[in-house]
Amino acid sequence: MKLFDIDQWEEIYDSLNKNRTRTFLTAFGIFWGIFMLILLMGGGKGLQSMLGNNLAGFASNSGFLISERTSKPYRGFRRDREWHMNLQDVTRLKNAIPELDIVTPMLENWGNNTASADNRSLSVSLTGEKSEMSLIDNPKIIHGRPLNDVDDLQRRKVCVVGTRVVEELFPRLAKDESPCGRFIQVDGVFYRIVGVSGKGPQGISIGGNAQTTVHLPYGTMQQMYNKGENVDIMCMTAKEGFKMSDIQKRAEVLLKREHMIHPDDTQAVLKLNTEAIFGMVDSLFHGVSILVWMIGLGTLLAGAIGVSNIMIVAVKERTTEIGIRRAIGATPRDILGMIMSESIVLTLLAGMSGITLAVLILQAMEMWLQADNPSVTFQISFYLAVGSASLLALLGVIAGLAPAIRAMQIKPVDAMREE
Repeated sequence: MKLFDIDQWEEIYDSLNKNRTRTFLTAFGIFWGIFMLILLMGGGKGLQSMLGNNLAGFASNSGFLISERTSKPYRGFRRDREWHMNLQDVTRLKNAIPELDIVTPMLENWGNNTASADNRSLSVSLTGEKSEMSLIDNPKIIHGRPLNDVDDLQRRKVCVVGTRVVEELFPRLAKDESPCGRFIQVDGVFYRIVGVSGKGPQGISIGGNAQTTVHLPYGTMQQMYNKGENVDIMCMTAKEGFKMSDIQKRAEVLLKREHMIHPDDTQAVLKLNTEAIFGMVDSLFHGVSILVWMIGLGTLLAGAIGVSNIMIVAVKERTTEIGIRRAIGATPRDILGMIMSESIVLTLLAGMSGITLAVLILQAMEMWLQADNPSVTFQISFYLAVGSASLLALLGVIAGLAPAIRAMQIKPVDAMREE
């Protein structure tokens, strides 16, 4: 097919225009297949980016240990015994397990506290953290600064708060105005706000809802709530190349030995592993991607089969025309090019229409959601679009191959007899 041969383009148009309903229904199969493929892939990419934004800033190689009541008696201690990790365990874990990168304690008091300011109040969660915690769970500071080592050592009465705490307690503040320097009262104690966390309600958050959490220096919460040496949550990250699940098992054995807990007690130490969570998310989207390709390619293949069947019918209807062409000197190659070009043009027009509509819908979804998620993207890549167009051309060739071969085999004498 010559690209700039006007006569040939007119011939293709006339051929497809003879039976508009059949042409439309044939093209719709290709249109719908590529439309759904691009739309599903773009939607999956957008959901993955939204989830990635929610999980961003949280260490993917982190693990957490929480003490729970024992379920078995051991060495004179009864079952259902309450026990606590302590600050000495931090040193023990660092010394005994060199594969650990960060080990930091955390105190918590979830949902049992009331924060107030300007005659307004809000139920909040409290956490006591050291500065290392920001390396595990990035607070995404939007105003002020995070907690630091000096806050902890001097037991300063300062805090980092979630966005909803600011909205509820200081409603008169402008949207972008910083509340840093203002005071909130929690359980009768005044704390000065030094930072605001921009984390949303989605994603992983160790301290409950990130928007309604008040983060205190570890030493401050230890003193204010008489925590002593107790540790509520042991937060850890593994060095590169080591699996947190293996490290947690060794840490659990060490803690059980130090605190006189039965080695087979599966209830005494609660383990949380973000490696498993991130792995599940990756596996989920990998599976979704495979499913999308299977659905899209299956639909496209069905459309290509429809195009092939229709082209076979068209060849049968044009038997006389093809015989006359052969009689006046058309070669089998000319007949092949005629049928293949019609199939490819029909497939490409339908497919590019599907790609265009899918891209427009994805762009509208992206613009709508970017108000709350500025970095979310639903658009497919340029290479994927080029690959889709190439796939369409290949399908056009495949769809037109059988009808074209059949047309090549038509002899002028047989065509006249058909007439």
